[in-house]
Amino acid sequence: MAARRKDDKGRVLKTGESQRKDSLYQYRYTDVYGKRKVIYAADLKELREKEDEILKYLSVGVDYAAGGITVLELLERYISLKQGVRYNTKVGYQFVINLVRKEAFGRRIIRDIKISDAKQWFMKLHRDGKGYSTIGSVRGVIKPAFQMAYDEECIKRNPFTFKLTDAIPNDSKKRIALTSEQEATW
Repeated sequence: MAARRKDDKGRVLKTGESQRKDSLYQYRYTDVYGKRKVIYAADLKELREKEDEILKYLSVGVDYAAGGITVLELLERYISLKQGVRYNTKVGYQFVINLVRKEAFGRRIIRDIKISDAKQWFMKLHRDGKGYSTIGSVRGVIKPAFQMAYDEECIKRNPFTFKLTDAIPNDSKKRIALTSEQEATW
């Protein structure tokens, strides 16, 4: 019977786990594309938590590495695939890109974003003075981009599938048409 590998504290290491000479733990695995990947952690508990997360993603068929792009990179990729859009649509896309680029939310990794994070970001935009229709326009670009990532199995679910009124109130003002007297005066 072969001897089991142990760390410097005498704990038995699982398959793929090892401890380096600098006491850093590492876990080696093969991603969905057949490439060898390595993750590191300072202690064995943290390594095993990361390992469980990777195994969960791999068992569902989600590419762990592909979900590692930022929200901004996802949006840029989504918009680059749009062909034959009109000028005003391109301007709207560029507005959303610029807004996301300024926000810390744009630098977050897409696989880490939850529905509550998306709602909090919309509430922050609303607190910062963005109107309901502006946030609706942002959602109109970001939701299909995340849906594309979901369809390509980069993420497990689309965090932007909620109704916008669940996150922020519809405080847009209704336009009132002129009365016939006002129209005659005008």
